[in-house]
Formats: sequence, structure tokens, C-alpha cells
Amino acid sequence: MTAFALATVAVRGQPVPCLERDGRFYRLQDDLMTLLARGAALDKLAAGEEVRAEQVLTPLQYPGKVLCAGANYYDHIKEMGVPDARKEAQRLFFFFKPPRNALVGPGRTVRYPAGTKMFDWEVELAAVIGRTSRRLTMANALDAVAAYTIGIDLSARDLNRAPETFYKLDWVAGKAQDSCCPLGPRLVPARFIPNPQDLALKLSVNGAVKQDARTSGMIFDIREQLVTLSAIMTLDPGDVVLTGTPAGVGMPKGTFLKVGDRVDAEIESIGKLSVEIGEPA
Repeated sequence: MTAFALATVAVRGQPVPCLERDGRFYRLQDDLMTLLARGAALDKLAAGEEVRAEQVLTPLQYPGKVLCAGANYYDHIKEMGVPDARKEAQRLFFFFKPPRNALVGPGRTVRYPAGTKMFDWEVELAAVIGRTSRRLTMANALDAVAAYTIGIDLSARDLNRAPETFYKLDWVAGKAQDSCCPLGPRLVPARFIPNPQDLALKLSVNGAVKQDARTSGMIFDIREQLVTLSAIMTLDPGDVVLTGTPAGVGMPKGTFLKVGDRVDAEIESIGKLSVEIGEPA
């Protein structure tokens, strides 16, 4: 059961870190990135006076890294045409999104990327790192997670392709566009989510359900992802790891987002993150 969550809201145009309980917001003394850097116990915070939120913002302002696992659900790699879906035939890989420019909160916050005609959606469980971590093990990997939230990995599929080059893909053009990573609307402390490996995920576009699965469908679980990442680089407090998406993306059917579309992403025990696709910046 989620006793409370953490959020960042706009008050008089300024971001204010808050403890969220029953849809009401109570001011915290420090912003969420500072709390994470201090190693604060996110499930034991004391809050101050209630504030009136003008808008809910993306909760982390702003992490050092946003790391995203690619092709990490069995049903997703099948729909994308991978011929051998066995785990032993896969390789866990990641790409970056630029935190300060990519992260946005709920509302009419996403800008349709200029030049794309294939703007696609992916709902993902996001893990927020709570302590400096290097060379984690399967036994202690989840101890490094301070909280969970909802991520939407938005992709310009056509800009991701570079068939005329020897490397074939352009991850920056396809995945790192401004506002391409809605995150939020809240952080739920990890203690309130005892089994992150069995949560329901759902994504709808204009009310039509596109993705409906569980996190148990991951090829490489959250522990394996954190072990791999922490062997490559140091994970810092506040870093965000998007853990992959299930089947139901637009690419296999040739169905993509357009300006004015509403995207609702839901994850069990966390809530709903809703964004609208606006005009290009």
C-alpha cells in the first residue's frame, strides 16, 4: 500500500518539492534531488504546510542521467520481428535521454519533433537510484533503488534510422528529442512497492488501449539491468533507469502519434501520467 508519494509542483511559477497524500501536496524543505543526494529515507519524510499546486511538474529537477533499456520485453521483441526471442539470444543494451531537455511532467508538455512522421509511444517502469552504486550484485541491486515512477519513452522511429550508414541507427535523433521523456507524476518510495517485477502497465492513446501487460514480461529483470549498468558506470543518486516496454507500440502497425493526441500511461501502485502532444517548438 502506498502511504504517500513525492512530487514537484509549480507554486507561483516556481518548482516546489512536496509530499503527496490523497491528492494533496505538502511542502518539503529540500528538493527531491537534494534529498536523494543526502541519502534521505524517502519513506520517512516529514512535510510542512499544504500548498496549492498550479501544475504538477516532472518530479526530479533534474537527474544526472536518464538511461533506457532497449528491447527488453519478450512480447515487444516478437512484435518488432526479432526472429529468435530466447533470452540467451538477446543482449541487454541501453541508450541515454538528455534529462534537462527531455524530462517533462503531465499536461500539454510534449512537443512533436520537427521532421518526423513516425512518433511512437512506450510506457515504462522507471527506477530512481538512491545511492552511489558501482558493481552491484544480484543480491543487493534493488537496495540501490529509492523510488519508482512512470516513464514514457517517445521515439521518432524514422529519425532513428540511418540505413545509408555503416552503423544503421541514430539513437540521438530518434530518442533524444526535447520533451521526449515524460516522467512522473510522482515518485513512490521503493518500500511501498514490494514486488516491482510484477506490476500492471497500460498505455492508451485518445482512450484506446495500446499496451496492456505486466513487468514480469521483462527479458532482463530490474536487478540484471542495474548490475549491468553499474558495471559500466557509476550510478548516482537521482539517476533514472527506464526498464523497457511491452508489446503494443505503434511501429508494427504503422500507427503513430499526431499533434493533439492524448497519451495516458498507467502503472499499478504508482498512478497515471497523462500528456498531450503539442505543436513542434
